Amino acid sequence: MAQDSITKIAYNTLQQGKSIAGLAHKEISSKLMNLLSPDEKLNDFNIDKNLLLDIQKSMGKLREEDWNDAENNIYPLKLLFDEPWLRYLTQYPKLWLDMPNTWERRKKQKNNDLPKSIEKENYPNYYLRNFHHQTDGYLSDFSASIYDLQVEILFNGTANPMRRRIIKPLKTGLLNFNNRKRSSIKILDVATGSGRTLKQLRGAFPKEKIIGLDLSDSYLKEASRHISSLEGDLIELIKGNAEELPFEDNSFQGVSCVYLFHELPRTVRENVLKEFIRILEPGGTLVLADSIQIKDSPEFLSIMEGFYKNFHEPFYCDYIKDDIDNKMKEIGFKEVSSQSFFMTKVWSAVK
Repeated sequence: MAQDSITKIAYNTLQQGKSIAGLAHKEISSKLMNLLSPDEKLNDFNIDKNLLLDIQKSMGKLREEDWNDAENNIYPLKLLFDEPWLRYLTQYPKLWLDMPNTWERRKKQKNNDLPKSIEKENYPNYYLRNFHHQTDGYLSDFSASIYDLQVEILFNGTANPMRRRIIKPLKTGLLNFNNRKRSSIKILDVATGSGRTLKQLRGAFPKEKIIGLDLSDSYLKEASRHISSLEGDLIELIKGNAEELPFEDNSFQGVSCVYLFHELPRTVRENVLKEFIRILEPGGTLVLADSIQIKDSPEFLSIMEGFYKNFHEPFYCDYIKDDIDNKMKEIGFKEVSSQSFFMTKVWSAVK
């Protein structure tokens, strides 16, 4: 019991430390940007006292949920401390060196500043942009190398606890196939990015077959580096478009998708949901995680508005108003439910 208390204190200290570091970075970088590259078009965003209290309370609930899931063996306790510190340390200087490019791109509203070497016909139009003014969009090794660190800073160190919220509903859904060998269960992670979600999934599902799909070669390479040392069977990585998944009907028992939908036009979101239900076996589970929305998190409306005003996120304003629960039901999903955890909303549904 004493050991558990010490471990929990260590976990909370780690999370609070990451939060402080993220806030400090944003405070320093914002002041530096305003000094070196001021932009009057940027939305002023001052966190008032009540909003700050709501943020702290919500982050506290997230940490408690994360700890309880690990304590209840939803996933291994070691996942709570799994952070690529050396990787972050080596990439942090690159982040600072790249900031002037990002500031300039934001100031000039230059949102199609992509590598000249890419073959644009291989990607949908909505993808060919600098989401949140990211250098090279999602289409270079450089972009992939600093992405995880950028996300950690954006979410004040809570990115992994929020990603892990997909594990419990996915685990519950896969109980529908309890009569099968775990090695025969297939889980697909769509828009797998740099592979952080894959690492969380492998920790919780050590025997199941896991496949990661993404549209970016560079991010798939980063994912390969990230997951290469994991125990258990090799995770398969596939390049593909979520609108046209390269899999047969009824071929998966679980599908996960993290932080994709807010970067899709509404019609594309619907197409992707149709693909998810097509490849899921009857009884299979979809778990989708993305940004919070207005209807469930009105207290964070100013944060959501600041996000789409200060970053290049052309589909975000529509996303936060979209009734995804109802769209899932219209497409044919059953047992649709959703829950919000700090800045992330998680849906689960069954085919």
